[in-house]
Amino acid sequence: MTGLRIEHLGEDALLVRLGDRIDAAVNARVHRLAATLQARRPAWLVDIVPAHATLALIVDVDQLEMGRPQADGLPPLERAEAWLRSRATGPDRPGAAPGALEPALIPVRYGGRFGPDLEAVAARAGLAPEAAITLHTGTEYRVAMLGFAPGFPYLSGLAARLSTPRRPTPRVRVAGGSVGIGGDQTGIYPREGPGGWNIIGRTPLRLFDPARKAPCVLAPGQPVRFRAIDDVEFERLEAGR
Repeated sequence: MTGLRIEHLGEDALLVRLGDRIDAAVNARVHRLAATLQARRPAWLVDIVPAHATLALIVDVDQLEMGRPQADGLPPLERAEAWLRSRATGPDRPGAAPGALEPALIPVRYGGRFGPDLEAVAARAGLAPEAAITLHTGTEYRVAMLGFAPGFPYLSGLAARLSTPRRPTPRVRVAGGSVGIGGDQTGIYPREGPGGWNIIGRTPLRLFDPARKAPCVLAPGQPVRFRAIDDVEFERLEAGR
């Protein structure tokens, strides 16, 4: 994989830079590399953390030292970097899938008290609210990264017509499950907290729960689609969480 830069991130991590901007093609390369490393993951590689244009590798330095005690004369983190370069070099494979992740279908109650900014987003796009909903649900997104808050998915693939700048003044309270648009991305607030994205709806699903075996519902690289629901289905799904 060409065009990558590797930096030491403290004493026990590496940061791979594949670009310097939010770009779908760069993000796809991040997830292809993450899948390649995951398939050959050694015991000393604690975690692989993809972002928009970077990939962090968390290293267990002690385990790496015990695995190959000074056989090559390299310090542990440099040995990890050598391992990474040996598996990350070579031509890109544009057709390679970022992983065998099942698409997620997220139910959303759009507008009204659940989506107070839907009408403003639709008006900016020159659409009726119903047409904006159809456009938002008619797109397949991909989880570019998780960040900001545990389980918060930054979703790439938003229709350009729905792109809307963040609110000039963030809200102090955004309800958990709120679906928002911030610039060229859409995302879901996993828990209640402050936020400046334009809220167009809410899902009754709990995207993050530390008590679950897999706390996050969505994973980096996963395809996502939205499905519009009514109040009755929202209440039923919320009661069944």
